[in-house]
Amino acid sequence: MSVYSTRAYGTAPRILSAPKTLSVYGGAGGKGTRISSTQAGTLSRGGGFNLADGLDLHVSANEKATMQNLNDRLATYLEKVRSLETENARLEKQIREWYENRTVVSRDLSPFYATIEDLKRKILLASMASSKTMLDIDNAKLAADDFKMKFNNEHGMRMAVEADISGLRKLLDDLNLNRSDLEMQFEALTDERIIMKRNHEEDVAMVRTQIGGQVNVEVDAAPSIDLNQTMTDIREHYESVAAKNRKDLEVWYQSKVAPVEKEVIQQNEILVSSRTELKELKSTLQKLKIELQSHHSMKESLEGTLMDTQARYAAQLAGLQKIVTDLETQLTQIHANISSNKMDYDQLLDLKTRLELEIIEYRRLLDGEDSSTQVVTKVITVVETVVDGKVVESSRTVDIDIDSDGDQQ
Repeated sequence: MSVYSTRAYGTAPRILSAPKTLSVYGGAGGKGTRISSTQAGTLSRGGGFNLADGLDLHVSANEKATMQNLNDRLATYLEKVRSLETENARLEKQIREWYENRTVVSRDLSPFYATIEDLKRKILLASMASSKTMLDIDNAKLAADDFKMKFNNEHGMRMAVEADISGLRKLLDDLNLNRSDLEMQFEALTDERIIMKRNHEEDVAMVRTQIGGQVNVEVDAAPSIDLNQTMTDIREHYESVAAKNRKDLEVWYQSKVAPVEKEVIQQNEILVSSRTELKELKSTLQKLKIELQSHHSMKESLEGTLMDTQARYAAQLAGLQKIVTDLETQLTQIHANISSNKMDYDQLLDLKTRLELEIIEYRRLLDGEDSSTQVVTKVITVVETVVDGKVVESSRTVDIDIDSDGDQQ
């Protein structure tokens, strides 16, 4: 609140001196106007009123007309002042009521502050949850990349094992072909032996037939060869050779096939373990994909909720901002109305001051004062209430002192 006062000094109508005291309290409208004078006399206002000398009130017809005119004007002014003061009081009451009714509503924002703080807390928690989800997603991606690398390594090992198995299978096929060739050779030799045996038997039979139809002639010669024994020896020789070849072939086959079979068994075991681990990795990868998808869904849901919350409270904030703007517009209009009313009040106050001066003249005429020189002092006290740099209430108090030439204040 700021209080300041303004004192205005001026020279009022010149009045002829007379030992008369005049005091007026309560002014027009009861606003605390004080008019005091220690001397009174006959008024001389630029060729205005002239009263006759005398102890009693003996006034001329012109002075009676002047007093009647002043009386009429006084009644009119008093009526107008009372109506304007009533209107001014009504407007001030409306302004006070408006401030009393509007101030609490416009400034009671604590529920909104609590809501805003709660929303900030929820947004912070959602941001933390989103950050944790993003961290989990990154960890899941790293784990998935690790499993993918392991899968690629195992896949490479599997391809290498399958290539080795293919090579061993090709070697096994070659061994089977060699075995088939040896079996065919064995069968061919067996057939050849049988044919040779049959031919030998036929030759022996033919020789025996030829010998049976001839005359025995004894000659002194070397002993004949026993063909049966020879054939038996030949047969035993070839059988032993065939058995030896069969045994050597069997030993060679076993020596070649046993390491291959052992390696095939080992590779099959490695392949089975690789397939088992691959199944486990596929299952783990599928679980990680499902978990990643759930995290993505949760993230999208949280982002959607966050956007909806931001949009909703942005709309509420826009509504509150509009209300604040409307209230500020109304407040500006009220300040403009107050300024206009203040100007009207100042004009009415000046009019009231002039009216009080005329009342002084009127009373002087009624009391028959002599002419004397007096000084009228007007003290204007303005009291203003300032809130946030704006004037919300203003009041003025006017004190008028009339000092004579011999007793000036």
